[in-house]
Amino acid sequence: MRVGLVGAGLQGQRRAPALMQFPGTELVIVAAAHQETAKRLADSVGCEATSHWEEVVEREDIDAVIVCTPPHLHARISIAAMKKGKHVLCEKPLARTVEEAEEMLRVAQQNRTKLKCGFNHRHHPGIQKARQWLDEGSVGELNFVRCRYGICGRPGYEKEWRANPEIAGGGHLMEQGIHAVDLFRWFLGEFTEVAGFTATCFWDMAPLEDNAFALFRTAKGQVASLHSSLTQWKNLFSFEIFGQDGYIVVEGLGGSYGTEKVIRGRRALLEPFSQESTEFRGGDQSWHEEWKEFVAAIREDREPLGNGYDGLEALRLVHAVYESAAKGYVVKI
Repeated sequence: MRVGLVGAGLQGQRRAPALMQFPGTELVIVAAAHQETAKRLADSVGCEATSHWEEVVEREDIDAVIVCTPPHLHARISIAAMKKGKHVLCEKPLARTVEEAEEMLRVAQQNRTKLKCGFNHRHHPGIQKARQWLDEGSVGELNFVRCRYGICGRPGYEKEWRANPEIAGGGHLMEQGIHAVDLFRWFLGEFTEVAGFTATCFWDMAPLEDNAFALFRTAKGQVASLHSSLTQWKNLFSFEIFGQDGYIVVEGLGGSYGTEKVIRGRRALLEPFSQESTEFRGGDQSWHEEWKEFVAAIREDREPLGNGYDGLEALRLVHAVYESAAKGYVVKI
């Protein structure tokens, strides 16, 4: 699998070494807006560099393209690559708008290419274990899911592209909280109603939010709740799943979020809840595991986990939260 990487920022720097570890994958070229930025990353992994993303999608010796640019370029680059017959792994959010994402899916279908959204959280070991337990029925029918996901930002954050509506397309909910929205769909299925509030509490980034509070409800009445925050001050990830017979909690993502661990508690009629936990130490392998899944989907000619449709529907839910927050009503999906 010969690969071109567009974008040499934080996400590109995470993805490049992860895919290089995978047998049969060769990173051929890195593109970034500034040649020196592209060259710095390219030199670290031993490949070519360019300041023109068009060069990447035009090359006939490339099978797949990874898009790690700011969101305003996601649709444009991904569509150009897929029209050239290349498979695409595009960072989240899949696009800025639902319309852009829908066009990406149409082009993927027309050109019979795989389109994956960068939802690496599905590949964290704690989340994977939680999904396994859920599939085994160990906590019974789900009642509700709750997520708190926050970071503290960094000096000058309000000057980054993430605070520019034209580039980012949305605030912190779209930038980071969308991971939790995707996990909600993965665990609970489709939602029919959405309600939310947004706030700009600290960072000078209005009209974009640095905090979002959202509720999602399925047709069966199951509810998912999310607080996505850029003013957490100490990084936090907590994903809780409650069923009729027990609960599952995933805490931490490694690094600044603390050691990743998964806890399961099960109800017993005449005894206290029994509880077990597993910790996952070591480096974050979710980037490697996500690439492994993408390559397997291409080789097996199937949809990858966290595909373009998942990216579209997560984006649709994020915009529903924004609509609810702006207009003050529950949005029907």
